[in-house]
Amino acid sequence: MLENYLPVLLFMIVGLTIGVVMIVLGFVLAPSRPDSEKLSPYECGFEAFEDSRMKFDVRYYLVAILFIIFDLEIAFLFPWGVVLEEIGLFGYMAMAIFLGILVIGFIYEWKKGALEWE
Repeated sequence: MLENYLPVLLFMIVGLTIGVVMIVLGFVLAPSRPDSEKLSPYECGFEAFEDSRMKFDVRYYLVAILFIIFDLEIAFLFPWGVVLEEIGLFGYMAMAIFLGILVIGFIYEWKKGALEWE
């Protein structure tokens, strides 16, 4: 049983090894010539004029969370589409209920104005 996992283990070891070797080679072989311009704080090409720890508007976080919620439904749709023939009508109805709940949530957020950006 464990011999079935040997190719996966070898793949992970080889992948990690190649990744670590590339990062180390980048640090070893890359030229390092820091000067005052490279070490200065960078903010869109301008000198920093405000505190970098300023507070963001709550709407920014709300839009980000809504994006994550509604974007993750795609992660559920791909595997569902692959096994749709195997799960039959039950799987179809379960996904219809799931998408219905998401649509109701989307309409609620739309009506509340959470998607409006001023």
